[in-house]
Amino acid sequence: MKAIAILLAAANLALAASAADWATFPGKSGPGHGKRIVLLAGDEEYRSEEGLPMLAKILSQRHGFDCTVLFAINPADGTIDPLTLTNVPGMAQLDNADLVICQFRFRELPDADMEHLAKYLQAGKPIIGLRTATHSFAYEKNKQSRFAAWDWQSKEWSGGFGEQVLGETWINHHGDHGKESTRGLIDGMSAGHPILRGVKDVWGPTDVYSVIHVRPADTVLLHGLSLRGMTPDAPPNYDKSLMPIVWLHSYTWPNGRTSHALTSTIGAAVDLQSEDLRRLFVNACYWFTGLEVPAKADVSYVGDYHPSYFGFGKFVKGVKPAELELK
Repeated sequence: MKAIAILLAAANLALAASAADWATFPGKSGPGHGKRIVLLAGDEEYRSEEGLPMLAKILSQRHGFDCTVLFAINPADGTIDPLTLTNVPGMAQLDNADLVICQFRFRELPDADMEHLAKYLQAGKPIIGLRTATHSFAYEKNKQSRFAAWDWQSKEWSGGFGEQVLGETWINHHGDHGKESTRGLIDGMSAGHPILRGVKDVWGPTDVYSVIHVRPADTVLLHGLSLRGMTPDAPPNYDKSLMPIVWLHSYTWPNGRTSHALTSTIGAAVDLQSEDLRRLFVNACYWFTGLEVPAKADVSYVGDYHPSYFGFGKFVKGVKPAELELK
């Protein structure tokens, strides 16, 4: 009995250590009660490690969804480290998720971890991809991986995960990065879509991405207008064409199952200061989980939100996932 007790204690200790690698936000009462969302934060530039926990707090506390946020973790000290490209603990959390929100950039995760994402998508479950999710994976250094074809430059599976599952891979900056911001314009044909319910004013300081692979079957919800400046009232740059910045895309897997995606190339932590952009993403969570989208979803912050500006090497060092949880 003593030996069994020791083994159980060791197992519990291992479980606790693993749970320390991600942040959990249990849902309060609300329409989303019983629905589970897993958010994947892992990019070096746009502060997904700040934006996605904020979004998880809103989804859990305002709408009842159970949320878990996974992060790129430095295995040496257990801190959130976007520069660690190969370690996102907790991917098994996807096994019982109802929705995944992904903001990866050039990750190269082990096959055993990627298998959880593949099984999730190949079961026909939905995904929301934000900003750099179009180029979530880079396997140029690991051609032997079973997921090498998911690479953003893949020739075998054209454009990899981004182009196939989300509808676009990385092309280039259409706007002048760091000098031109983005005004979101609602597509007139899609104005009545439930995901746009209560959405009128979308602006963000990140620039418009080039998008060239959106298909006729895709549904564009927002177009991006480049502004000649970094404030909401900056004048439009009419020398640059509009680009889709939020759209719906579907991909049918060889097993016949179809996964549905909402892709948004606007979605940095600072972009999420736009109330209506937050509302669009919350609406999408309702829509993808089969719930009625509210007339005007509550997207007020839970606690303070003062996101770091985008840029490389600017993430806050020394933060552990548990420090982000609600007390």
